[in-house]
Amino acid sequence: MPDGSRPIGRHYAPAEAQRFRQRWVSPLLRRILMVNALPLALLVVALLYLDQYQNGLLEAQVAALREQARVFAGALGESAVSTGDPDNPKLVQVVASSLLRRLTEPTPDADAKLYGPDGTILADSRLRPGRDGQETREPLPPPITHGTFVAAVGKIYDAILSFLPHSGPSTPIDLNPAAGGTDWQPNVKEELRLQSAGESNQTPPYIRRTRDNRLLVTVAVPVERDKHTVGIISLTREAREVDESLFTVRISILALFGMALALTVLLSWYLSLTIARPILRLAVAAADMREGKGRSGSVPPSLLTRRDEIGALASALSDSAAALWERMDAIERFAADVAHEIKNPLSSIRSAIETLRRIEDPARQRQLLTIIAEDVMRLDRLITDVSDASRLDAELSRVSAQAVDVVPILRTLQELDEATRQHEADPRLEVIAPPAGMVVWAVEDRLVQVLRNLIGNAQSFSPPGGRITVRVREANGMAELSVEDEGPGVPDANLEHIFDRFYSERPSGERFGSHSGLGLSISRQIIEALRGQISAENRRDSNGSILGARFIVRLPLA
Repeated sequence: MPDGSRPIGRHYAPAEAQRFRQRWVSPLLRRILMVNALPLALLVVALLYLDQYQNGLLEAQVAALREQARVFAGALGESAVSTGDPDNPKLVQVVASSLLRRLTEPTPDADAKLYGPDGTILADSRLRPGRDGQETREPLPPPITHGTFVAAVGKIYDAILSFLPHSGPSTPIDLNPAAGGTDWQPNVKEELRLQSAGESNQTPPYIRRTRDNRLLVTVAVPVERDKHTVGIISLTREAREVDESLFTVRISILALFGMALALTVLLSWYLSLTIARPILRLAVAAADMREGKGRSGSVPPSLLTRRDEIGALASALSDSAAALWERMDAIERFAADVAHEIKNPLSSIRSAIETLRRIEDPARQRQLLTIIAEDVMRLDRLITDVSDASRLDAELSRVSAQAVDVVPILRTLQELDEATRQHEADPRLEVIAPPAGMVVWAVEDRLVQVLRNLIGNAQSFSPPGGRITVRVREANGMAELSVEDEGPGVPDANLEHIFDRFYSERPSGERFGSHSGLGLSISRQIIEALRGQISAENRRDSNGSILGARFIVRLPLA
């Protein structure tokens, strides 16, 4: 505790409690965090990786296509341009068409078109002469088809990706169903304007997804001859490699997601078996305890043997139930003992009152009134001690033990004893303690109560001129306080019973009823609450004769 005190009652040992406080993240918390965070982290990383992967593929496709278009433009500018008018070079359509078809032969999936400065098509690499002498346009190879499953995977991925932050490609993909197909052509006049302004490098590519699920990439590059722009070449190619790579990666991500989902389900089921169900079983056990079912053994033994927080909770619940039943049994026994002890003086008072009504002798009447008065005083003393004993347990559960030096307390009690001695023959108190003191964990007021009870009990049994010795020493890691007298001792058969409630073993000649029999019981209750022990034994000489009684109190050192 912040002030250095220590709570009283059933708790973990100091070292074990310290380990629990230092365990900032419990094993169960680490397990739950790992199960919930690992699959999500894998999925997010995979999605982000795929997004960047797609961007890289498209950028590589655009760069390769643009470089190929520049090669085509350079070849056309050198071989298909008429040089009759150096100030106004023009493309020769026949030569350009033949050369363009030869240039695109190694790449059958490419579609190249050559536009004049006015936007008219001068050459098309996919035009082929027909049997009737008319040119027909050869279509691109059929699109890739993977079936309904692949289409569904793509839609699911795109839907998930739309909710996540991601960086798109440098040129956006046109997903409009009306996006241009292979017949799309660039704005030639705008291309020529950018070229004349020296901004041709800023002409972006056109990437779109067609109705038949083709991913087409088109770039436009000017055709130049002697620094004169004579046309625009548009090169279109289907990015099949991008779709194939994305399909492969998406299937891998889907498999990874399936594995993560299965792992999450299995681990969640495992956590349900190891956390949720045991807690439910503990809740059922607690309900049974509340309903009074199962005085003992309500907590399943399998939970008590666990070495995690569930086991600690089960043990705490079992200990709490046992302590509660023990407390209820103690209250029941205490109530029965109190009722029995109160009945004795009440019976004596009732008998004295009934006798008092029938006799006329004043001397007998005064004698009976004296008995009634003594019984009333006995009842008052009994009720006071019973009240103190009943409050003691609740009080000790609220207060905290602190470091207390017992030697100054004993010195003070010794001084009080010397100051209150009325006769020279009264027993004398002697304290034998180490000069450095002895510090223990205790509640000071209640420790003083125990010491006064033991010293008062020793004074009752000490002979005239006797000596009461209180010794303080350290033994086996505990502080040991012993109170010794020179009285008749305690019968061996009663050494354990003298700490029972209402047990009274008083010296001869003492007035009956002057003690309630709760002093030693209260002392044991206090010492056990302070995690100590109290016991009694007889002092004997070498011949075995009893020299007196000795009460020993052991308390933990601070």
